[in-house]
Amino acid sequence: MTHNTPLSPRPLRQLPDVQRRVLTAAQLRAQGVTPAETNEQCRPGGPWQQILPGVYLLHPGPPTSDERLHAVLSYAARTPFREPAAGVPAQPNPDGPRPAPRYPDAVITGLAALTLHGFTSAPPLPSLDTIDVLVPRMRRLRTVGCARIVRTPAMPTPSYVTGLPVAPVPRALADAIAELSDAGTVRRLLTEAVRGGHTEPVAVVRELTQARLLNRPHVVDAVESLLAEGRAIAEDHLYRMVREYALPDPVWNVDLRLPGGPHLGGLDAYWPEQAVAVELDTRAPRQEDDALWSEYARKRETLERLGITVVHITPRKLRDSLEQQATVVRTALMASCDRDPAAYVVVLPR
Repeated sequence: MTHNTPLSPRPLRQLPDVQRRVLTAAQLRAQGVTPAETNEQCRPGGPWQQILPGVYLLHPGPPTSDERLHAVLSYAARTPFREPAAGVPAQPNPDGPRPAPRYPDAVITGLAALTLHGFTSAPPLPSLDTIDVLVPRMRRLRTVGCARIVRTPAMPTPSYVTGLPVAPVPRALADAIAELSDAGTVRRLLTEAVRGGHTEPVAVVRELTQARLLNRPHVVDAVESLLAEGRAIAEDHLYRMVREYALPDPVWNVDLRLPGGPHLGGLDAYWPEQAVAVELDTRAPRQEDDALWSEYARKRETLERLGITVVHITPRKLRDSLEQQATVVRTALMASCDRDPAAYVVVLPR
């Protein structure tokens, strides 16, 4: 074999072209390329290069962004991808088609993952010096070259973007923010996550809490803006639901009190004649989440004892199933005719 001998792609014929240019030492051995031949190909001025330990780029010159991503995943994956033996049919998946796990126990995360998810506020892939990759906590790997190893006790279920396993947006955000100290960058990423419809604020806060990032002042400030942004978007969806599905106009953003008595709580929308209320559930899942839910439950029980129907709606439901939520509210309004009259309450602007 000379240094100009092309590598036969036949044993890896099902791989995309980019994965034929990025191969591990094990994949090369499976094609009959000995370690000595690999070293010869990777000599200075040779046609190949070692891009990461045990991972080879089968051309000279700088790697493309796709090649870097595949190289990082190849380096971090538990075992290299192997094709089924000739004549052995692939086993069907009873749950439907699913991307093949070419890179077991390796998932792109951080800024690279956000770029792959389509974030415009994340830097382009060529500008990233390193690519973050999640691996199980007990894996014996080190950060090297363009691969930054991020260990985790629980691997997330990846999304697949252009065939690559990519961390879900909330996890990718948390891993990116863990490495960022610039408040403006953090705020832009979180704002785009919500405005762009990539995820819900509560999911982001949950990941930031688990990553113990809410003790950083610039992260806390950005999260407060995120929650406000999420609530504003949810309120816009609620206004649109009432308008587009011809619901009666409620009174908006009110507090209820018993005459001469205690405060009963705030509501996002209230129909006094039907005694129906809508409350947006925009709780942030922090450590006191159980206490907050108990407070929500107590308020709901108190109002329903007074004959007021409370409809809880999450921002995600408003975003994904607006017509269905309008039907729920309309049903509650129509059912008011069959209920006993509600207790008299005082309605005040909030």
